[in-house]
Amino acid sequence: MQCSNLLHLILVVTFTVTTLVSNGFAQSLNLDSQSKKAVETIIRDYLISNPEVIEQAIQALQAKREAEDKDRAQAAIASKNAALVAHPMTPFSGNAAGDVTIVEFFDYQCGYCKSAMTALIGLLRSDNNVRVVWKELPILGNASRFAARAAMAAKKQNKYLDYHIAIMGLRGRLTEQNVMSTAKSVGINVKRLRRDMRDPKIETYLDETQQLATTLGIRGTPAFVIGDTLFPGALDEATIKKIIGKIRAGQ
Repeated sequence: MQCSNLLHLILVVTFTVTTLVSNGFAQSLNLDSQSKKAVETIIRDYLISNPEVIEQAIQALQAKREAEDKDRAQAAIASKNAALVAHPMTPFSGNAAGDVTIVEFFDYQCGYCKSAMTALIGLLRSDNNVRVVWKELPILGNASRFAARAAMAAKKQNKYLDYHIAIMGLRGRLTEQNVMSTAKSVGINVKRLRRDMRDPKIETYLDETQQLATTLGIRGTPAFVIGDTLFPGALDEATIKKIIGKIRAGQ
């Protein structure tokens, strides 16, 4: 759990408890001011003596929100399944008829996405019955958007995966220059690439992918959809294999 999320939960619980003590509970009992103060003192003393109650409330709230997020994501995955796994513009690798499809949302400037790429390439090499769907989600600035447009244009030259691996292998910030030089290094016709990048359908597709990610509740990269479940954050190869194993076992 991220620190900011934990802090938010603590503030929510603290505000709720404070409101309960000072305004809500005591007033709902129609107590006079003296009785109200007595109730406030009892609750305050109890919380001071048993601070783990607040921790338990935070844990319960966190679990409730995670369950709600999971339910919303599963409903969205079901309703957007075609856009997720069968969009005609979306690149994919592996077995087109594989029994498990892995969808990754990523940004070329995301360090965790670079690690995830290594895991997915390893998986494609070791399991010939999986299909990996690559969803461009350039959220880290204009350079990411430029690289994503180049990737979609590289697909027109049947060089998507070569480009993807090469760009993910770069370190540091992306620039137009290093994107183009990397594309050239994997055999892409750069003149044609620049022309294809101007295709308005690519911009529309990237906008649609951003909206799809929002609908699924994806707040950052990388994020994976495997089966009917959203997995936010980086996954290593071993973890992905465990998830696949459970799906194949019907769990």
